[in-house]
Amino acid sequence: MLARLKLASQFTLLLSLIFITGIGMGGFALSKALEHQALMEMNARGQMAMHMINSVSSYTSNDIAPLITQLADPQTTFIPETIRSIAARRVFENFTANWQYKDLMYKQAILNPTNLDDQADRFEAKLIERFESDRTLTTQSDFRSQAGEQLFYTAQPLAVTSPSCLLCHGNPNQAPKSHVKSYGTQNGYGWKLNQVIGTQIIYIPASEVFANARKALFLFISIFMGIFALVILSINYLLKWRVIQPLKPMAQLAQTISRDTVSATEARDLERQGLSKIAHRTDELGQLGRVFQKMVREVCDREQQLSAQLQQLRVEIDQQKIIHEVAEIAESDYFQKLQQTAKEIRQGKAEGG
Repeated sequence: MLARLKLASQFTLLLSLIFITGIGMGGFALSKALEHQALMEMNARGQMAMHMINSVSSYTSNDIAPLITQLADPQTTFIPETIRSIAARRVFENFTANWQYKDLMYKQAILNPTNLDDQADRFEAKLIERFESDRTLTTQSDFRSQAGEQLFYTAQPLAVTSPSCLLCHGNPNQAPKSHVKSYGTQNGYGWKLNQVIGTQIIYIPASEVFANARKALFLFISIFMGIFALVILSINYLLKWRVIQPLKPMAQLAQTISRDTVSATEARDLERQGLSKIAHRTDELGQLGRVFQKMVREVCDREQQLSAQLQQLRVEIDQQKIIHEVAEIAESDYFQKLQQTAKEIRQGKAEGG
């Protein structure tokens, strides 16, 4: 089937097959690369937000809380600003007020929280159990579906690392009165030192990030298809201009020479009209044109030599034919009798004289 097509059509078909294969393989590889890049981007954003939260929490517990404790008695006055989790949540709310980070969600998921808004769900409880069972694990990240939406999460363990935390979350009978008055005695107690009580987790909606990756993929494929169409048109034009058009006179001349009725003069005229321009080129087609030109000239010269030899052979054949005919006449009985009669006549004339 391919051999039946013209040269330009063959190039177009082969390049199209190469393009389809290339766009398929390249699109698949780029899709995976963009998905990986989107994943890395979400993970980087989550880690950045997590570092910010931890920095605020550390600053609150190490610097702010001791200063405020000197000014107010925690037994009688509850000051939310001294609680690291509350400070981190409020700073994060201000952080997500910026439209660039509005899609980030932070949760301090705890198995036994003081604030029931921090209650870990079943999925988050499994993360906490894994952190508890593997103390070398410092972070977990993956995807989860929630309310029909796919979320990327990055989580870190939340452990009781300071004995001061047990003042409020150890025995409720020993907790500050202001704390008990605000949260009661039912939740958020019984924690132990070095216990993994929960996880800090950042959620990022993945749909928008992956949608941007798909847009980038579509843009790449569109640009690639546009470039390919331009390449195909350019190759077809150059192929016709630089290859097919110069080859047509050669093909026509070869077809003409193959006829038995063509004369050497006609062949030379065609050679001068079709090959002269091609033979002046310096590329491979020019070399082919010069070889073809030489071949045509040799064919014409040989044809002329053959014609001359044929003409000479015809003359020699005619001469031989005449000699043969004369010999046949001379050897015939009639001619012998004529010769004998003529001889007798000449002899009689000689005797009479």
